[in-house]
Amino acid sequence: MLNVLLVDDEPWILEGLKTMIAWEKYGFHICGEALSGTEALRMIQDHRPELVITDINMPNLSGLELIEQCNRLLPKPPKFVVLSGYDDFDYARSAMRQKVAEYLLKPVDDEDIDTLLIKLSKSILNEIASEQSQIKQQLFVVNNIINRLIQGESGECLQQQAASSMQLREDSELQCILIDASPIPLDMTAWADTYFPQEVVHSFHDNFGRTGLLVQSSHSLDGRLGEAALELHKQLSIHAGESVTVAVSDKGCGIGSIRELYRQADEVVRAKRSQGRKGLFYFCGDHKGQARHEVHKEKFDQMFAAFAAGISELIDASVKEFVTSFACRLSDIEIAKAYVVNLEWMICERIAELGGNPDTVMEELQKQHGALGELADYFVMEQYVQQLCLRGASRLSELKRENECNTIFHVIQYVDREFRSKLQLQELARQFHMNATYLGQLFKKNTGQSFNAYLNEKRIEEAKRLLKRTQMKISDVALQVGYPNTDYFINKFKLSTGILPSAYRQEAGNRAALEAGGATDA
Repeated sequence: MLNVLLVDDEPWILEGLKTMIAWEKYGFHICGEALSGTEALRMIQDHRPELVITDINMPNLSGLELIEQCNRLLPKPPKFVVLSGYDDFDYARSAMRQKVAEYLLKPVDDEDIDTLLIKLSKSILNEIASEQSQIKQQLFVVNNIINRLIQGESGECLQQQAASSMQLREDSELQCILIDASPIPLDMTAWADTYFPQEVVHSFHDNFGRTGLLVQSSHSLDGRLGEAALELHKQLSIHAGESVTVAVSDKGCGIGSIRELYRQADEVVRAKRSQGRKGLFYFCGDHKGQARHEVHKEKFDQMFAAFAAGISELIDASVKEFVTSFACRLSDIEIAKAYVVNLEWMICERIAELGGNPDTVMEELQKQHGALGELADYFVMEQYVQQLCLRGASRLSELKRENECNTIFHVIQYVDREFRSKLQLQELARQFHMNATYLGQLFKKNTGQSFNAYLNEKRIEEAKRLLKRTQMKISDVALQVGYPNTDYFINKFKLSTGILPSAYRQEAGNRAALEAGGATDA
């Protein structure tokens, strides 16, 4: 399905576009609705629809301004269809200059929209097919070049082809990741896009059918390729239903290092296969050293998991195991400190993500135990690491509680203020950076009502006020309080009050007359 976004500052027009057109018939799915150009721009950046149908005359950001900004900001802007009245022919000319796909006059004719959507669907699908064909061709070329390089072929022409197609310089820092699993149970392109800019990771298949990745490692998570490789192994294992083998080479420089980097990753895969072992492994030349690294890393991961869980008993036990994995070799204390530096950074990052000040935690810790570099033995280091995890977990727990209370308070305030507009729990969750299910639970916990029940109550209370104090038509009251569909409003009002809006107004008028008459008699 192709995604389409509907944009109009009139809610009933959006409702008409949404319900009166059989979008699925033309291969489209409505991914969102926006009541302003500003909201539409944000939704286009978030959802990247293939088609946008927008009104021209909107406050703050007009339809044409929306189109101009999309064309300027987005690498691949959507196709636009603009809607407006008969008086806006000058806008139509401007729209054509913005390369708009079509210009339609309100009210939209069924035959016109039918012809248009058939044409646009075909055009968009053809463009997508063409792009995918180009991507496949590029992947084929890169795969061929990498295989020639790892098999030992050289030459100035091949070097130039590699530099051009893979955008590599002589000083490009590279690492090779080799996956010993077939078939690959994961969309590697989607995984790579999560961690790297598109131009710095290149996939290939070697002669054994294994998938490999050549990565410009200096561009991965600010150089932290290991974290990306760890997540890759985790995702591959989850999708495969069992652990798989992922091997990571040492670092190399430039195109000339590609063959050696592949050889290193291949050596690790072969060694682990002969041992019957699966997991994430790094090449280091010294296999005893590699084995020790794997033990340290396993203990480190267990310790960080205990910190993240915030369970003091697990923290104490995992810290002891981590330090013990080093304590038998005094020469390794500096290596142990390097692990702890990484732990400090990861804990501080978690605290900062929740709006806390990690410097406070570190200053208190170092005031009591001294700086990490000054620690001379494992006993003192164990105390340092234990307090680092305990204090960090405690601060993280406090921040989570504070953020939870602050966030739900602001959400309720926002709903109280904006209940007349179109509000949805999913959109609120995205706006306040929360999981929608969790937000719904918090909302009910703090208000005693579900989100939808609370929103309907606010709208019905406002409708009562308008019915008592104004002579607005029922349909206008419905729109005013956030119900673009009058029949839906009437149904909701009767469910809430037990009577129709017209009867409620009449009863309110009768009560007011009686009260006025009573005051006169007195």
